[in-house]
This record gives sequence, C-alpha cells and structure tokens, in this order.
Amino acid sequence: SGLLTRLQVSAPTVRALPSARSFSQNVPSCLWRLGRLNHVAIAVPELEKARSLYRDVLGAQVSEAVALPEHGVYTVFVELGNTKLELLHPLGEKSPIASFLQKNKTGGMHHICIEVDDIKAAMTELKKKQMRILSEEPRIGAHGKPVIFLHPKDCHGVLVELEQA
Repeated sequence: SGLLTRLQVSAPTVRALPSARSFSQNVPSCLWRLGRLNHVAIAVPELEKARSLYRDVLGAQVSEAVALPEHGVYTVFVELGNTKLELLHPLGEKSPIASFLQKNKTGGMHHICIEVDDIKAAMTELKKKQMRILSEEPRIGAHGKPVIFLHPKDCHGVLVELEQA
C-alpha cells in the first residue's frame, strides 16, 4: 500500500462529455439554425469614456459612434478577434438604454446577439414555442440587417437579439 496505490484509488473518475455528433442527434431539426455570436452589447453612461477605454487603454479597433434613431441609441462597435462588443448609449429620453441606465448607473451588459440563417422561419417557430418576440416584424439593426429581440423572461434573464446572417 504505497503512495502510488493510494493515488490510484483516490483519483477522481473522469467522465467524457458527449461528442458534438451525439449531442446534435438530440436536437430537433427545424427550418432555421443558430449561427455564431455576433456581439455582446454593453450599455454605457459615458460613450466617449467607454470608446477611449477600448481604443486607448486596451488597444482595440473601435468604430465611430453611429446614431440609430429608430432604436433610440448611439452604437459603437469594438472589434475583437472572434466577435464584437457593441457599446450602447441613449439617444433621446425615450431610449430603452436610458431606462436601463437609470437602474444600472454605471452601465452593464444589455443583450447578446446571435446570428440566424432565416429570421422569418425563426420567428414563426419561436412563436409556436410560446417565445415572446418584442416586435411583430424584424427591424433593421446596427449592421443593416433584420433583427428581433426575445423577451428576457423567456431566455433565463438575458435579452437575446437574433440577427439575419
């Protein structure tokens, strides 16, 4: 009963995770598919300070601010190697970001955006599955593509944006 024997007996059992192939076999087929993470959106109380942090301190490529009046926001995109951050700042008093910042004074994560290959098919199927969509029709988002938002209460507390790839 040497040290080696005790190590072999007390070593934890490692269980293999299911392979991607076996996992995908459990996913029902549908007419649309989720794609890659497009961006994580962060509401910021001071847009220029946030731009400076990512550009000057962290060295990221940062876009100019763009006004999106139909969404009530200014947007800035921070390019990352595999996705983007979207900095959101209120445009007008009725901006959904203004109300978010009233509750979260220093800002914070607002939503995630995932690409889909067919946004209309996604809407149809999600409605059948009792998912609440926050608009009747897709709207044009910051990338010039159709987007919809799913109610956070249906997505475990996360506001999810789906964008046509």
